[in-house]
Amino acid sequence: MTPRRTFVLLVSLLLSLAAFAADKVSYRGRVLDASGAAIAGAHIVASPDGDVGAAAASADSDKEGRFTLQLEPGAYVLHIGDRRYAEIAEPVTIAADGGQRDFTLQVAAVTEAITVKAPSPYIAPVVSSATKTPTPLRDVPQSVTVVTKELIADQMMTSIGDVVRYVPGVALHQGENNRDQVIIRGNSSSADFFVDGVRDDVQYYRDLYNLDRVEALKGPNAMVFGRGGGGGVINRVTKEAGFDEKREVMVQGGAYSDRRVTADFDQPITDNLAFRLNGMYESSNSFRDGVDLRRDGIAPSLTYRPSEDTKVTFGYEHFRDTRAADRGITSFQGRPANVDVDTFYGNPDDSHVRAKVDLATAVIQHRMGALTVRNRTLFGDYDRFYQNYVPGAVTANGAQVTITAYNNDTQRQNLFNQTDFIYGLNAGGMKHTLLGGIELGQQLTDNFRNTGFFNNTATSILAPFGSPTIATPVTYRQSATDANNHLKTNVSAVYAQDQIELSPRIQILAGVRFDRFDLTYHNNRNGDEIGRVDKLVSPRAGVVFKPLPALSVYGSYGVSYLPSSGDQFSSLTKITEQVEPEKFSNYEIGAKWDATNALQITTATYLLDRTNTRSTDPNDPTRIVQTGSQRTNGYELGVNGQITPAWSIAGGFAYQDAYVTSATTAARTGAQVAQVPHHTFSLWNNYDFTARTGAAVGAIYRSKMFATIDNSVTLPGYTRFDVAAYYNLSQSLRLQLNVENVFDKKYWANADSNTNISPGSPRAARLGFMARF
Repeated sequence: MTPRRTFVLLVSLLLSLAAFAADKVSYRGRVLDASGAAIAGAHIVASPDGDVGAAAASADSDKEGRFTLQLEPGAYVLHIGDRRYAEIAEPVTIAADGGQRDFTLQVAAVTEAITVKAPSPYIAPVVSSATKTPTPLRDVPQSVTVVTKELIADQMMTSIGDVVRYVPGVALHQGENNRDQVIIRGNSSSADFFVDGVRDDVQYYRDLYNLDRVEALKGPNAMVFGRGGGGGVINRVTKEAGFDEKREVMVQGGAYSDRRVTADFDQPITDNLAFRLNGMYESSNSFRDGVDLRRDGIAPSLTYRPSEDTKVTFGYEHFRDTRAADRGITSFQGRPANVDVDTFYGNPDDSHVRAKVDLATAVIQHRMGALTVRNRTLFGDYDRFYQNYVPGAVTANGAQVTITAYNNDTQRQNLFNQTDFIYGLNAGGMKHTLLGGIELGQQLTDNFRNTGFFNNTATSILAPFGSPTIATPVTYRQSATDANNHLKTNVSAVYAQDQIELSPRIQILAGVRFDRFDLTYHNNRNGDEIGRVDKLVSPRAGVVFKPLPALSVYGSYGVSYLPSSGDQFSSLTKITEQVEPEKFSNYEIGAKWDATNALQITTATYLLDRTNTRSTDPNDPTRIVQTGSQRTNGYELGVNGQITPAWSIAGGFAYQDAYVTSATTAARTGAQVAQVPHHTFSLWNNYDFTARTGAAVGAIYRSKMFATIDNSVTLPGYTRFDVAAYYNLSQSLRLQLNVENVFDKKYWANADSNTNISPGSPRAARLGFMARF
């Protein structure tokens, strides 16, 4: 069955649930604000026993705040909400003669997102990042997967790589094993990372110790995030100081000398001032010979609320990460080389990566009636260096392997400022949430690269195939083509968006963004200075239809652009200076169903085109023409939440077919896009047997895929299982044991090239102890 047919059948099944509603007696009510004034357009859902997924009836209040529900007599919970007010849930009993009552809503406190207590630890009912406004997840016409802090804790996740294992449609690229890099819907990027909605695009490994959640927003969304993000983006939402006292320490240790400790202290100081401190230290080795890791971080934050209408938040993070640079193993005869998975190529003692990151943020948010103004500033100072040995091709007889070496240094400073204006109003019988905004930014980057010369003479060396770990002296100096440059990037953007509620069943999202991207490139080696200015217009549109209050069916269209300099500004030359940006266009239909108040099921099918890519002019091989293109057809199914109060699940399935539709400089027409398997599946099951004991089982499947776009090396598919066990010593003390790859499956996780392939970890156990006090 094709993905499209599967999608249609699923939507038809969900729509059929609309037939269960029953009409009996009339229950009338009014929705008022704290002053007693009527609230028009509030949405009311009646659910038996508070189960929104089994909604019995729904209505919207009229201009006098009045509503009527047709219900059978019995006990219900009325969920009453409006975007300008805090949602309430009120129990009511419907008598045989109906009844009536007034309900009062309070203005929502100023927060970055509406604070809604999730009925399941694995779901996030509301997100702000997708629209820049607090919006229920089922009302966002886009595929979004949220990995909560509870799921992060249950799996002892520590990295972005851990997170994306359970995100449909997102895969981890090797990234030369010195940075985070993801492949989203067939498009690879090391720059499409954001923190609290602001660009964090330097190449380094991010930690999770100070995060509330990680959001994967799939499909181009330049209207919100700006340039890039052709397949989607990864947004980290940090913990901020709140007014609930919290103290939590987590200590873990395990296989390969894994040692890690994290701490989270949140302390109200006064009624309007709070302080929070997150910290982390880790020192671990690896199943790979000579590979180790050291990292530490500290992240204080301060929240000041002088009034209910104003909130000011300051945050800072100092983070350091040092580790051995490990490019994996080579390939031979179209498959990963048949060597031990711990085999290191080159000299591990001379291979290292370091990153030092300092991030400072300030957010000021103020509400004036129906208008909310938010200003966010982020300054980032990044110092990154890596030196590595790179496995190359194997000789024809399989006896030797080529090894090269180089190092690279990047210094970057980012300064971004975003100002958003959010205004809610009712006009023409419709509810509008209007957004207007301005983003200004500057990025200063310095790059310097050296080539390794073995014995100070040769840029490559042959090592024995079976024992490629070497100690040959290497001198690092610049070759004729090594980078030594300075880049200055200025970004200015304006954007506008309207979320329109035509009726309780139909919503429209429409927005557009204009970016001016100005890049100046200075070559320190020869004094050349080139530049390019791109003016980018990125529209976005979506329609949401809600046949049931808990079910939405949507269609959407979005566009994003990638300037010719590439996502790390490294591709601008005298030739590419004239090249127009690549364009990403995404067409998507999907459905989101809150099957119960604690279980979310999402599905999407999409077509994503990447056009304007570079190709060689068939009539003049020295010229570049922009006729290349690729397409990804895909289907995603996600599930998060609780099947029963004791059984929590998270995961999903993705089908992707990513291929070159018109030849590029790198690939022929019809070539499969690198590291995009046709099928992936993941499912985490966590079951609480008692209040004290629980266990979990996770399954991860990936079909075979090609290492690079030339399709000459295949990474076999695999299935891996993980398990965990939990024991609560008390309400504040918890022990947990996590075992990755419990059946010790040998597999190859990902690659950076045909000769840089990362083996997956063998069986590895970790024991954790958490204390809350």
